Amino acid sequence: MINERAMTDGDEPWDNDRDDASYPDAEIGAFELHEGGDTRLPTPRNYDLLERTAKFGEAVIRFAKRIPQNPVNNRLIDQLVGCGTSVGANYWEADDAVSMKDFRNRIGTCRKEAKEAKFFIRMIVLAVEDLKPDARILWQEAKELHLIFCKILRNTAAK
Repeated sequence: MINERAMTDGDEPWDNDRDDASYPDAEIGAFELHEGGDTRLPTPRNYDLLERTAKFGEAVIRFAKRIPQNPVNNRLIDQLVGCGTSVGANYWEADDAVSMKDFRNRIGTCRKEAKEAKFFIRMIVLAVEDLKPDARILWQEAKELHLIFCKILRNTAAK
Protein backbone atom coordinates (compact mmCIF):
# COMPACT_ATOMS: atom_id res chain seq x y z
CA MET A 1 0.00 0.00 0.00
CA ILE A 2 1.29 3.44 -0.92
CA ASN A 3 1.42 6.07 1.80
CA GLU A 4 0.98 9.47 0.11
CA ARG A 5 2.33 11.34 3.12
CA ALA A 6 5.59 9.37 2.94
CA MET A 7 6.11 10.29 -0.73
CA THR A 8 8.22 13.33 -1.48
CA ASP A 9 7.32 15.91 -4.11
CA GLY A 10 7.76 14.53 -7.59
CA ASP A 11 7.73 10.85 -6.56
CA GLU A 12 5.30 8.73 -8.47
CA PRO A 13 4.13 5.39 -7.10
CA TRP A 14 4.93 3.65 -10.39
CA ASP A 15 8.52 4.78 -10.65
CA ASN A 16 11.24 4.47 -8.02
CA ASP A 17 14.19 4.95 -10.38
CA ARG A 18 13.73 8.68 -10.74
CA ASP A 19 15.31 10.56 -13.62
CA ASP A 20 15.24 14.23 -12.56
CA ALA A 21 15.70 15.47 -16.13
CA SER A 22 12.33 14.05 -17.19
CA TYR A 23 10.28 15.48 -14.31
CA PRO A 24 8.43 18.77 -14.69
CA ASP A 25 9.91 21.74 -12.91
CA ALA A 26 7.95 22.30 -9.71
CA GLU A 27 7.82 26.04 -10.39
CA ILE A 28 6.12 25.71 -13.78
CA GLY A 29 2.42 26.32 -13.32
CA ALA A 30 0.95 26.34 -16.80
CA PHE A 31 1.01 23.22 -18.90
CA GLU A 32 -0.61 21.82 -21.99
CA LEU A 33 -0.51 18.43 -23.60
CA HIS A 34 -0.79 18.72 -27.36
CA GLU A 35 -1.41 15.93 -29.83
CA GLY A 36 2.30 15.83 -30.62
CA GLY A 37 3.49 15.49 -27.03
CA ASP A 38 4.43 17.49 -24.00
CA THR A 39 4.64 21.26 -24.02
CA ARG A 40 5.00 23.11 -20.74
CA LEU A 41 4.80 26.87 -20.74
CA PRO A 42 7.20 28.56 -18.29
CA THR A 43 4.74 31.15 -17.02
CA PRO A 44 4.00 32.25 -13.45
CA ARG A 45 1.77 29.94 -11.41
CA ASN A 46 -1.88 30.39 -12.26
CA TYR A 47 -3.93 30.83 -9.07
CA ASP A 48 -7.30 30.98 -10.86
CA LEU A 49 -8.69 27.56 -9.93
CA LEU A 50 -11.60 27.88 -12.34
CA GLU A 51 -9.17 28.15 -15.24
CA ARG A 52 -6.65 25.71 -13.78
CA THR A 53 -9.22 22.94 -13.30
CA ALA A 54 -10.60 23.55 -16.81
CA LYS A 55 -7.11 23.31 -18.29
CA PHE A 56 -6.54 20.09 -16.34
CA GLY A 57 -9.69 18.61 -17.86
CA GLU A 58 -8.59 19.71 -21.34
CA ALA A 59 -5.15 18.16 -20.82
CA VAL A 60 -6.76 14.90 -19.66
CA ILE A 61 -8.88 14.78 -22.82
CA ARG A 62 -5.87 15.43 -25.08
CA PHE A 63 -3.87 12.79 -23.19
CA ALA A 64 -6.72 10.25 -23.44
CA LYS A 65 -6.88 10.70 -27.23
CA ARG A 66 -3.28 9.46 -27.44
CA ILE A 67 -3.95 6.19 -25.59
CA PRO A 68 -4.25 3.20 -27.94
CA GLN A 69 -7.71 1.71 -27.86
CA ASN A 70 -8.30 -1.87 -26.71
CA PRO A 71 -10.72 -3.41 -24.20
CA VAL A 72 -8.49 -2.71 -21.18
CA ASN A 73 -7.45 0.78 -22.21
CA ASN A 74 -10.98 1.79 -23.18
CA ARG A 75 -12.15 1.24 -19.60
CA LEU A 76 -9.19 3.20 -18.23
CA ILE A 77 -9.78 6.02 -20.73
CA ASP A 78 -13.44 6.29 -19.71
CA GLN A 79 -12.56 6.40 -16.03
CA LEU A 80 -9.74 8.94 -16.45
CA VAL A 81 -11.78 11.29 -18.65
CA GLY A 82 -14.69 11.02 -16.22
CA CYS A 83 -12.76 11.91 -13.09
CA GLY A 84 -10.34 14.31 -14.81
CA THR A 85 -13.11 16.47 -16.21
CA SER A 86 -15.24 16.12 -13.08
CA VAL A 87 -12.64 18.00 -11.03
CA GLY A 88 -13.31 21.17 -13.00
CA ALA A 89 -17.05 20.67 -13.29
CA ASN A 90 -17.42 20.28 -9.53
CA TYR A 91 -15.15 23.23 -8.81
CA TRP A 92 -17.25 25.40 -11.12
CA GLU A 93 -20.31 24.21 -9.16
CA ALA A 94 -18.55 25.00 -5.86
CA ASP A 95 -17.81 28.50 -7.10
CA ASP A 96 -21.57 29.08 -7.36
CA ALA A 97 -22.50 27.28 -4.14
CA VAL A 98 -25.58 28.54 -2.33
CA SER A 99 -24.31 27.66 1.16
CA MET A 100 -21.10 26.71 2.95
CA LYS A 101 -22.38 23.14 3.24
CA ASP A 102 -22.93 23.02 -0.53
CA PHE A 103 -19.47 24.52 -1.12
CA ARG A 104 -17.74 22.00 1.15
CA ASN A 105 -19.63 19.11 -0.46
CA ARG A 106 -18.51 20.16 -3.97
CA ILE A 107 -14.91 20.75 -2.86
CA GLY A 108 -14.94 17.30 -1.24
CA THR A 109 -16.01 15.83 -4.57
CA CYS A 110 -13.21 17.76 -6.32
CA ARG A 111 -10.72 16.29 -3.86
CA LYS A 112 -11.96 12.75 -4.45
CA GLU A 113 -11.97 13.12 -8.23
CA ALA A 114 -8.42 14.53 -8.28
CA LYS A 115 -7.23 11.59 -6.17
CA GLU A 116 -9.06 9.17 -8.49
CA ALA A 117 -7.39 10.81 -11.51
CA LYS A 118 -4.00 10.05 -9.95
CA PHE A 119 -5.03 6.40 -9.64
CA PHE A 120 -6.14 6.05 -13.24
CA ILE A 121 -3.07 7.85 -14.57
CA ARG A 122 -1.02 5.26 -12.71
CA MET A 123 -3.02 2.42 -14.29
CA ILE A 124 -2.60 3.91 -17.76
CA VAL A 125 1.16 4.05 -17.29
CA LEU A 126 1.05 0.34 -16.49
CA ALA A 127 -0.95 -0.32 -19.65
CA VAL A 128 1.03 2.00 -21.96
CA GLU A 129 4.55 2.72 -20.68
CA ASP A 130 5.37 4.99 -23.63
CA LEU A 131 3.04 7.63 -22.16
CA LYS A 132 4.95 7.84 -18.87
CA PRO A 133 6.56 11.28 -19.46
CA ASP A 134 3.22 12.96 -20.19
CA ALA A 135 1.49 10.96 -17.46
CA ARG A 136 3.99 12.33 -14.94
CA ILE A 137 2.91 15.87 -15.76
CA LEU A 138 -0.78 15.03 -15.40
CA TRP A 139 -0.17 13.04 -12.21
CA GLN A 140 1.71 15.98 -10.68
CA GLU A 141 -1.10 18.39 -11.56
CA ALA A 142 -3.72 15.99 -10.14
CA LYS A 143 -1.62 15.72 -6.98
CA GLU A 144 -1.37 19.51 -6.64
CA LEU A 145 -5.10 19.95 -7.20
CA HIS A 146 -5.83 17.23 -4.62
CA LEU A 147 -3.64 19.02 -2.06
CA ILE A 148 -5.28 22.37 -2.84
CA PHE A 149 -8.74 20.93 -2.27
CA CYS A 150 -7.58 19.26 0.97
CA LYS A 151 -6.37 22.65 2.21
CA ILE A 152 -9.61 24.38 1.21
CA LEU A 153 -11.59 21.77 3.14
CA ARG A 154 -9.38 22.21 6.22
CA ASN A 155 -9.71 26.00 6.03
CA THR A 156 -13.49 25.91 5.73
CA ALA A 157 -14.08 23.33 8.45
CA ALA A 158 -16.74 24.25 10.99
CA LYS A 159 -14.99 25.48 14.12
